[in-house]
Amino acid sequence: MEIQKQSKQQQQEEFALASVTELASSSTSSSRSDSQSAPVIARFSAGNGVAVLRFNRDSESTDSISVDVKTAQLSKLGPLQSVCIAEASGADTGKEKYSTGVTVQFRNEEESRAFHCAFEQWKKKDIVQGTLLPNGAVTSFKSKFEDKIEPSSAKMYFHYYGQLLHQQNMMQDYVRTGTYYAAVMENRVDFIDRVVVDVGAGSGILSLFAAQAGAKHVYAVEASEMAEYARKLIAGNPSLGERITVIKGKVEEVELPEKADILISEPMGTLLVNERMLESYVIARDRFLVPNGKMFPAVGRIHMAPFSDEYLFVEIANKALFWQQHKYFGVDLTPLYGSAFGGYFSQPVVDAFDPRLLVAPTISHDLDFTEIKEEDLYEIEIPLKFVASVGTRVHGLACWFDVLFNGSTVQRWLTTAPGAPTTHWYQLRCVLSQPLYVMAGQEITGQLRMVAHNAQSYTIYLTLSAKMWGPGAEQGGILQTSSCKLDLKEPYYRMSQPQAYAMAQDQQPHQPIHTQDIHIHAADDLEGPELIQPPPQNLDGQL
Repeated sequence: MEIQKQSKQQQQEEFALASVTELASSSTSSSRSDSQSAPVIARFSAGNGVAVLRFNRDSESTDSISVDVKTAQLSKLGPLQSVCIAEASGADTGKEKYSTGVTVQFRNEEESRAFHCAFEQWKKKDIVQGTLLPNGAVTSFKSKFEDKIEPSSAKMYFHYYGQLLHQQNMMQDYVRTGTYYAAVMENRVDFIDRVVVDVGAGSGILSLFAAQAGAKHVYAVEASEMAEYARKLIAGNPSLGERITVIKGKVEEVELPEKADILISEPMGTLLVNERMLESYVIARDRFLVPNGKMFPAVGRIHMAPFSDEYLFVEIANKALFWQQHKYFGVDLTPLYGSAFGGYFSQPVVDAFDPRLLVAPTISHDLDFTEIKEEDLYEIEIPLKFVASVGTRVHGLACWFDVLFNGSTVQRWLTTAPGAPTTHWYQLRCVLSQPLYVMAGQEITGQLRMVAHNAQSYTIYLTLSAKMWGPGAEQGGILQTSSCKLDLKEPYYRMSQPQAYAMAQDQQPHQPIHTQDIHIHAADDLEGPELIQPPPQNLDGQL
């Protein structure tokens, strides 16, 4: 597909066509008969509140055939030929409206598909008459994406993914890319002669995988500037590219000429849900997927377990020590210590950790992408219930995720679990500013609540409680509770920090830190060896 011209505001779009022939009509003058079979430019534009399609001999020509896109119908006569029928106004003669029609000849099938996609998009556009922007562009409708996402966040998001270096970072995650490739190629039966939509195509690598597996046609939908790089990459692989059409736009807004048999996408962010692309994946399902169509991936699973990591806790707490200075160039910084301390503990930690730091068997929460509603992703509540495997201090909750490619031939999981080969998602840990003390066999309960916000991420609310254990426990009651609020949008990326944990971790904090909120005891007060005792065998099985 080659779009010759396209404005930034999407208010004008041009296509080069092989030829246009005006259909004969008793009401039509013969003034355009000489334009038959001549190469032309098809131009979509918005003017005076109306989406108009004009066929011109060239970009500068004023002799044109115009149709109102809203009332027009575009039908295929063959792979390279279509007919456009609409009502048009005989403004030049002052006559009443008459029916006009043209047959359109395309240069190749890809340009035919691209033109039909553009026609459907312009037909759906809600052009508001009389609301002109300062530059003269006409405002169009606000999509569902724009209604719920802050413009500055969206701008930064699409700018980030429009750069090749970030695409390279993801493509060089060979666990990620290799698992996608294996899932597609092992399930060729799901792709052969099928229509595929790649949601958030990025570089187009998944579209190329689908074409390798025998897809009939792939529509690669990408909203960022990466769409141009995807076109280059796909054009450089012509044996596959002839079956791939790149469409620049958001899945909430674009129109496709046909339904998809399969959706393929990589919508996962940190903790599965960060960046809120899962919602776009679900919207694409509702808009484009045929009933009972396949989704790659089809299921997401979030795993959770409490952990103990004295090193990490001390590292975070020590960051705020800067604000305990009483004479910083003559200034007392201590009034801000409490705020700084809370700020550091409001950051989820993203790193790869030793699974032996987990102190209870994991639990999981499933998200079925084939069934879940978009609104269900706005707020996710997960009840927590664990039984401690060792006596230790619980410093927070560790989380990671898996996704399932539910192919007809092979079911393959992509995992980001600790102990498994590391991915660019790593794992995530929510650290409590007030650790809990538990004994082996003691029950830990609580809730993990994630609330979406308009910066394309989530606010995390975590509560953990240790119930009474031992004699008198049958009377119930909560012994201790600790809570925290974290912003998934602003994590602490700890991947570059050394992660050398010995077989028997020596829990030696640097210096005891005394505050009104916490007290890190000396090493003699800690049951050091028990902190890293491996969990029971059933935990290893779950991992």
